[in-house]
Amino acid sequence: MNADTLKRAAAGKALDYVENDMRLGLGTGTTAEFFLELLAEKIRAGLKIAGAATSKRTEAKAQTLGIPLDDLDRLAPLDLAIDGADEADRDLNLIKGGGGALLREKIVAASARRMIVIADASKLVQRLGRFPLPVEVTPFGCATTAQRIRNAAGALGYGDLAMRLRDGFVTDSGNVIYDCSFGAIRDPRLLAVALDVIPGVVDHGLFLNLATTLIVSGTNGVEVIEKK
Repeated sequence: MNADTLKRAAAGKALDYVENDMRLGLGTGTTAEFFLELLAEKIRAGLKIAGAATSKRTEAKAQTLGIPLDDLDRLAPLDLAIDGADEADRDLNLIKGGGGALLREKIVAASARRMIVIADASKLVQRLGRFPLPVEVTPFGCATTAQRIRNAAGALGYGDLAMRLRDGFVTDSGNVIYDCSFGAIRDPRLLAVALDVIPGVVDHGLFLNLATTLIVSGTNGVEVIEKK
């Protein structure tokens, strides 16, 4: 099976958790878009939901598919947020933000009673960090903020941190993103705290204590991992 087949299988399993009249957070990315397509089929068959989009891209896709949308502030608290991940471990720690929507994704996830993450098996890792961690930074003074990120990483023992600014990319909130190659992240919570307190850092792609269910699709079928 190719990656798209696996992503669609994970998205299809997430539909089992969707009930009539739910308020849903709708994620961003390729796997989340498969969920949108399958959700739209259910809506055409009579399912009634209201969704809050995590990005302009998701909003446009949902509108094209005929998925009803509303403002997050009117819908919160959400019943479910359904989103993908760039990496996930079995403790349901995540790296997200490869698509650049991490800030809005995190706001939506924090506004939901449950967060269901859908992914193909390649995203399930023993330890986070193979995928570069996106860090969203204000454009003003972004180079000096980047140096503070390097200093914080060095203080945690990550050595000379490789960072790449996404040239020409601006988030939906008008910020820039640095992709930070930490390698194996030994303590995601400690790193998250260190990044949170840096002036100029808006948010980062470490999603901790947010996901409640991880649906992973692989060649041997679909595995559901619940928060311990």
